[in-house]
Amino acid sequence: MTKSKKKILIATGGTGGHVFPAYSLAKYFINNKKSVEITTDKRGFQFLKNYKDIKLKIINSATIFKKNPLSVFIALIQIKLAFISSLIFLFKSKPTVVFGMGGYSSFPICLAAKALKIPFIIYENNLVIGKANRFLLPLAYKIFISYSETEGIKKKYEGKKIQIGNIIREEVINFKKDISISKKEEISILVLGGSQAAKSFAEILPEIFEKCAKLGFKLKIYQQCLFDQQNELTKKYESLNIKFELFNFTHNILNYFSKIDLAITRSGSSILAELLNCKIPFISIPFPYAADNHQFKNAKYFEKMGYGFLIEENHIKTKLFPLIKSIHEDKALLDEVRKRQKAYSDNSVFKNINNQIRYLINE
Repeated sequence: MTKSKKKILIATGGTGGHVFPAYSLAKYFINNKKSVEITTDKRGFQFLKNYKDIKLKIINSATIFKKNPLSVFIALIQIKLAFISSLIFLFKSKPTVVFGMGGYSSFPICLAAKALKIPFIIYENNLVIGKANRFLLPLAYKIFISYSETEGIKKKYEGKKIQIGNIIREEVINFKKDISISKKEEISILVLGGSQAAKSFAEILPEIFEKCAKLGFKLKIYQQCLFDQQNELTKKYESLNIKFELFNFTHNILNYFSKIDLAITRSGSSILAELLNCKIPFISIPFPYAADNHQFKNAKYFEKMGYGFLIEENHIKTKLFPLIKSIHEDKALLDEVRKRQKAYSDNSVFKNINNQIRYLINE
């Protein structure tokens, strides 16, 4: 008799930082003959809709962390409706285990899983536990974390912590780029703004690159920007005689990783993990309005470990140019960062997950 596939449900928030680990986890399970479905909201659907190898279910929810009392009331109604939808969906779907990847749209699914006595595991890849995961932790079977230094987990739940590493694509884990840049004249820089792109980067960074060009620095800029910023940026870089390539959001970021020496990026946990595993030195500029200041805490940890540089947004104009100048004058600085990055790898992350859930799925 043929054994039926074990069904795994992955519930994710709608931002890139939640969606891409969710997709990476789904791909791993699919490649290992598991039946997988992902639930997300309309935002997450926009990232995942082009992946034809996964089943998607949209369950929209809301966050109660709003200032307007009426907005909070409406959000509570939306969450209640999402919970009811989640109960119906899970009852029909009957997954063996649920993974909550963080974000408010993962909340009602995990809550419904608890009500139906389906074990659920939450995943936290930031250096501070997110709000949804913080509320779900008392009910969760386990919490998988990327780093042992993750803050915000109460002592009474320490026994639920399992450090597994970063859930990232296997292509990223297997990425190879081992070229010293200390003797190169040109520095290739990738500018990333996260899944939503960083409007401020397109407004501020060209001024910094202009200073570099006037001093004769040889740069090649690959920059993520909003569609309506492309014409202005094109004119700017052409006038400065700076080599450049502009792009909007892309799923094929590894194509750029293979071309660059340095990245300038927001401090979302997923992109920092990918850069770290690909041994790409980076300058991390945290989004100052991120919930619980988690992007700053991510960046601060990576700086402490020597994996990259940290500049806060209000210091871009005063600190970024001197840093690029230092790197241009002594490119061995980047080789030093890459040397520290080489000591780190997430190549055992899926093995760690499999070891933790094996008995839940009766293998």
